[in-house]
Amino acid sequence: MRKVPQLASLSLAALLFAGAASADLKIAYIDPLSGGAASAGVNSQKHVQFFIDKINAAGGLNGEKLELLSYDNKVNPQESLIMLKKAIDEGARIVFQGNGSAVAHAITDAVLKYNERNPGKEVLFFNYAAIDPALTNEKCHFWHFRFDADVDMKMGALTDTIAKDPKIKKVYLINQDYSFGKAVSAAAKTMLAAKRPDIQIVGDELHPLQKVQDFSPYVAKIKASGADTVITGNWSNDMLLLFKAGKDAGLKVNYFTYYGGGLGSVPAIGVDGVGYLKQVTEYHNNILPTPDPDEVAFHKRYTDKADEFYYWRLKNTFAMLAAAATKAKSNDPVKIARALEGMKLDTVFGPMEMRADNHQLLQPLFVSTLSDKVKYGLEGTSLGFVTDRKIDAKDTALPTTCKMQRPS
Repeated sequence: MRKVPQLASLSLAALLFAGAASADLKIAYIDPLSGGAASAGVNSQKHVQFFIDKINAAGGLNGEKLELLSYDNKVNPQESLIMLKKAIDEGARIVFQGNGSAVAHAITDAVLKYNERNPGKEVLFFNYAAIDPALTNEKCHFWHFRFDADVDMKMGALTDTIAKDPKIKKVYLINQDYSFGKAVSAAAKTMLAAKRPDIQIVGDELHPLQKVQDFSPYVAKIKASGADTVITGNWSNDMLLLFKAGKDAGLKVNYFTYYGGGLGSVPAIGVDGVGYLKQVTEYHNNILPTPDPDEVAFHKRYTDKADEFYYWRLKNTFAMLAAAATKAKSNDPVKIARALEGMKLDTVFGPMEMRADNHQLLQPLFVSTLSDKVKYGLEGTSLGFVTDRKIDAKDTALPTTCKMQRPS
């Protein structure tokens, strides 16, 4: 098992000025930088820039410096395709996107078609957060790599936790009305039926993505249903506004979430979420006894209380990119893709692996609960998450229907 490359420790000055160096390998970032989802998009953009600057300060990839090109897609698939074309025209060879599985579907289809039509000019799609299972099943292809656990992998961890709690009797599902939200709803119903057939699904709600400004009508339905538990995949504004409405209405339920620790959510729910708010993630800032060096450096660079070091999966992504480029002795996308297939790296939390059969990263996951008894709080609060259980990478693997077609 090879170790994750340990890039040189950087001073703040090095981080700030590394991006000014001439760049040979361009990386496109296509995600929301304005609108209701901007909090997620801007924060993840900062993570991408941080790790690019770290690689550049350590000498780049195979001696080539990296340059980040950022594009605001407003979580719109059509806008994303325009931005993708612009990114490719401007020389991008690796595309990062994560917010919105509908966007990921548009990008992955476009990347596949572009590469088929432009041999020798291929681009890679690095998906760090769009987790519709279809993307690494029936929609899989050689040029797409996902660095986040998919809906079913995460729902498996959440429903295992629910299954062990006899007090949970009635569950309300509320999700965003697009491919990801529908996948969360379907997975919850299937897995709860198998693990706890006595649990009643008392609501199954889909609402417009990042358009609802007042969730009080939805909260009223949840209260009227008698639910003791809510399962939601909501993210960004749709998560924190749901919490705010629930808090204002005095709603007392368990929240089992995918993104309950995302920016703004913990301040929105406050102490009302202590003991009730759960999440499934690859990281939270109270797992390690002392902060990770990258987290320390990130917070020295980005000092706003909202700039949390949230995307550990992006740390994993760039570790794998660096290892693949080293293995391939090339920054050519085709060679990097071949080097990534089946790659195994060790991390502080245990081994991770990029599956060769469907390009889905297997990494350790953690189910955690919001607590007021933590060493490190979030976003200027005294609240943070404590681990309930860890799921090793190998135990997150699920069957795949992917039939990978590789270039000759």
